[in-house]
Amino acid sequence: SNLTLYWNKKTRHAFLCRAGMGGLMSVTGLPGQGPVRAGIPIADLSTGLLLANGILIALLERQSSGKGQWIQTSLLASQIFMLDLLAARYLVDHQIPTQAGNHHPTTIPTGTYRTLDGYITIAASTQSEFRNLCKILNIENVALNPDYFTLEQRSINREKLNAELETILSTKPSVYWIDELNKANIACGPINRIDEMFADPQVKNLQITSKIEHPKRGTIELVGQPITMSRSQWLIYRPAPRCGEHTREILNELGYKTSEIDDLITQHVVYTSS
Repeated sequence: SNLTLYWNKKTRHAFLCRAGMGGLMSVTGLPGQGPVRAGIPIADLSTGLLLANGILIALLERQSSGKGQWIQTSLLASQIFMLDLLAARYLVDHQIPTQAGNHHPTTIPTGTYRTLDGYITIAASTQSEFRNLCKILNIENVALNPDYFTLEQRSINREKLNAELETILSTKPSVYWIDELNKANIACGPINRIDEMFADPQVKNLQITSKIEHPKRGTIELVGQPITMSRSQWLIYRPAPRCGEHTREILNELGYKTSEIDDLITQHVVYTSS
């Protein structure tokens, strides 16, 4: 398959533009806060992943057709694709999604709640999960309240319900509630900083990082791949090359003689770090 990548000086600034054009900033942040930038370059990352999927599809199709094909995507198209249920809500029901903050836009209670010493996430939107949550919080009468009896009613009265839940959750520390909710099979978890995330036992169990030696920094740790395969395990075996580190090696492979490479370097046609 044929693959062409385009890059210009404006590309590095495209994330914020596509996040705005693609609708993401209008649904990110607290209600009424105004447009908010997402914490990571979602358009950039998803475009690369989707393009990789397209390459794999084309390679698979080539097995039967014997032909290659052009593959194209864009930051904007990828950003729109990543809107997922929010795009569907508009296209199917013509509802314009707005900022839902730290809570799910439709299924309540699903979101972030204050505890005595921080915040935790809770997802208990089904009828049985909601009843179990109220039981753990010792507010079983809330589960019987007509305003919260169905998923639709809980969505309508989300602010009132979330306030009642947080009143109880804020009386004990996060670790207490996570332990109690896990016992009841209610999805929940801490709100980790990046350092806390890497120190989490579950993250360590994933073995998603790898240590390598860097010529200047010494031993460094890098994020690996989130996919594991039974026969083709990922491996980080060296750090990213410095600018011009492999200039001579590449030109040698292309058939250039040492004197010719020296001449190109002297004329500043190519650069080498060695």
